[in-house]
Amino acid sequence: MNSLVVVPSRLWEYCIAAIIIILAPGPSVLFVIARAIAWGRATAVATVAGNVMGAFSLSVVVAVGLGPILQSSDLAFITVQLLGGSYLVYLGIIAIKHSQIHASDMTNQGDIRPSKWKSMREGFWVGALNPKGIVFFAAILPQFVDKDAGNITSQLILMGAIFAFIAFFSDGSWGLIAGTIRNWLATEIKRLVRMRMTGGIVMIVVGLFTLLSAIRGQ
Repeated sequence: MNSLVVVPSRLWEYCIAAIIIILAPGPSVLFVIARAIAWGRATAVATVAGNVMGAFSLSVVVAVGLGPILQSSDLAFITVQLLGGSYLVYLGIIAIKHSQIHASDMTNQGDIRPSKWKSMREGFWVGALNPKGIVFFAAILPQFVDKDAGNITSQLILMGAIFAFIAFFSDGSWGLIAGTIRNWLATEIKRLVRMRMTGGIVMIVVGLFTLLSAIRGQ
């Protein structure tokens, strides 16, 4: 009988991969920074709280939907990696190509400060619908599953919770720092462009790594 909670044998490797993808400035991080620039640290932290709740909810949906499939099919496991890795490379290219537009959007957040609850609600949907998060949970996270240990769904949920925990402190730090130096960031859009391009490069590298892992696993 499988244990209710199974700890993957490659958990530490997963934590390192999660930190790398979280630190890359993707949609969630850039949304938090945009809120920090426009409205300050308190709004940014509320946005982060909603963001990580959305990300964890997404991880649970992916775990429940994909877990049984991945446990029963090696072909599905490899297919998810190939599709996810390819999409992550695509997202990275788009991030670099449109970095100027994305940076401009970050400095245009409207004239009315959102309430804390509205910030959390909007942050939740950004986290839940973040394409980088969807690819990570669907394609990258399963690489660290211990198939022999069984109960893949519980392993995926555990790793999703760890991802949300790390993201809270990482994204929160981004928000606090951006809120502190908001004037410096807002007056030079090239800094935001470089940040977006860096995030795109990291996504491409992680996507290529995922594709390579899938090909080697065939």
